[in-house]
Amino acid sequence: MNGRFEKYGSLVARLAVAAIFVHGGWSKVGGLEGTAAYIASKGLPAAELGALAVALLELFGGLAIALGVGTRWAALALALFLVPTTWFFHNPLGLDAAAAQMQWIHVYKNLAIAGGLLAFTAFGPGPLALEAWSRRPRRPGQLGFRSITQAGLRT
Repeated sequence: MNGRFEKYGSLVARLAVAAIFVHGGWSKVGGLEGTAAYIASKGLPAAELGALAVALLELFGGLAIALGVGTRWAALALALFLVPTTWFFHNPLGLDAAAAQMQWIHVYKNLAIAGGLLAFTAFGPGPLALEAWSRRPRRPGQLGFRSITQAGLRT
């Protein structure tokens, strides 16, 4: 592939994957009671704490991926989060055919998202990410800072 596709493709991929988590996290933050009730309906303990944890993980993990800050760790955390999420909330076993079909769609959607997240974990965020920008070498005097030799402090 060419550098331009790598540069812009990785940015678009991060934004596309992050969108579902930022939207979901923001929705959960605004509706913690409903999220907690849904978690409790699946028989899981500490539903209120779980709702808050999930909301914050989705929101801040999604923002981290979108901005390209701590991308590998955020992507890994969200990929691991998808495993119990898929099992407890999208398990098609024992459902009637129509409901099972809908849950299978969610299972495969989560599998595809996890694949993208694991790609970010393995390959990083790409060149248009804040973490990539912060690793770029700086020229003396760039960003208004003088180097030690320019300041006359070198011995």
